[in-house]
Amino acid sequence: MGVLYNQVADRLQALIQDGVYRDGDRLPGVRILSKQMEVSISTVLQAHQTLEARGYLQARERSGYFVRLPLVDVPEPVMRKHRSKPVPVSAREMTLDLCADEQKRMVPLATAVPHADFLPLRQIQQSTMWAARHGLETLDYAFPGKESLRRQIAQRMASVGVPVTPDDVLVTNGAQEAIILGLRAVTQPGDIVAVESPSFPGILQALEVVGLRAIEIPTHPSDGLSLEGLQLALEQWPLKACVVVSNHSNPMGARMPDERKKQLVSMLAAADVPLIEDDIYGDLYHTGERPRPAKAFDRADNVIYCNSFSKTISPGLRLGWMLPGRHMAGARQQKYFSNLATSSIPQMAVAHFLEQGGYDRYLRSARQNYREAIERMRAAVARSFPVGTAVSRPQGGFVLWVQLPAGVSGTRVYHRARAENINVAPGLMFSISGKFESCLRLNGGNPWCERIDQAIARLGALTHEEQALKG
Repeated sequence: MGVLYNQVADRLQALIQDGVYRDGDRLPGVRILSKQMEVSISTVLQAHQTLEARGYLQARERSGYFVRLPLVDVPEPVMRKHRSKPVPVSAREMTLDLCADEQKRMVPLATAVPHADFLPLRQIQQSTMWAARHGLETLDYAFPGKESLRRQIAQRMASVGVPVTPDDVLVTNGAQEAIILGLRAVTQPGDIVAVESPSFPGILQALEVVGLRAIEIPTHPSDGLSLEGLQLALEQWPLKACVVVSNHSNPMGARMPDERKKQLVSMLAAADVPLIEDDIYGDLYHTGERPRPAKAFDRADNVIYCNSFSKTISPGLRLGWMLPGRHMAGARQQKYFSNLATSSIPQMAVAHFLEQGGYDRYLRSARQNYREAIERMRAAVARSFPVGTAVSRPQGGFVLWVQLPAGVSGTRVYHRARAENINVAPGLMFSISGKFESCLRLNGGNPWCERIDQAIARLGALTHEEQALKG
């Protein structure tokens, strides 16, 4: 029997390698294969398990077995141990261009925005209609946020090791506003703030809005911010804050291990430097359990926690929140002065969605969607890009960081791709000092399709061409 199921596995593997079954295709049911191959159902199931172990199949609950081509062994990007000095932040117009272009006809691989097919559209429509029927309650100023939403957020924070009350929560217009409010609560224009490098452009824009200088700290693609680099910066410069995306950072997808989160929190508390934590991708882990935020290890009330539903429920709701802790008075004042309150109907709709239990049910499918999309994109990059390309291995979220071979300009690839209606994010966007010229960030938050597959193949071809020109 052992020989027989291996033979069946070999036959199916040959069909996959010959392209009869392509990456993402669903295999025929076990009963059909049993008849086709004239073997028992148990033999087919053992063959499936063998192919799973080889990396050619993936079982999906209640859906069957799907082809998953093994990844070509491609390395992760390396952490660049650069020495930096504080510089004023100036956001690039390129960021606005990318957002505008993706409203048009371009292949959307640039902005870190989830595709509508991956969002709980029907549930949010129903919850929004429910909220709209509540008359006067939807028309008032909801400052510091609807109590029903703040209560739901407090419950969710308790589940990740951060016990808070609804009164500890300040609702914001997305995580971007939360970060800006946190920065304004603890800094003055001209102050120095430590950021990850590469860093999410939205964080760099937040620093520019507040008029701050940034010092870039090297970041490891798996473990996150270099604590050794941060310690050097603390010794050399009068830092007033540190901004970190602790779980599945953008653009590298790094998840800082718990032990390093503890070290980060204690290091900054000892230096009396507030940590502003952006945990926007925390709920989008691919496997295992929800990673705890750094805030869970905060014993000195030194962490300002920021989050949002933009990457999980809907970017257009513009609904985020923060836990300012001892800086609540300053953050509330800045919020009130800037825009008074966040819209009531989205708050009530999301609170209803959370209360009904729909959010957690949706997240289970969303995590699988993003994991599979990232795996396919990573495999496509490995197949299409030249030897010497390195690709991140995110454990959550939906962005990939691609380090091109030495001497290849990511900016040139970006411009050439744009001319062919393929939108990607060039590495220069993720630094304030011209680093990462040879890098690209790709948005994997789209259902896999022929158009995406062809776009990745074309990006690989452009990279090959640029490499040949350099040769």
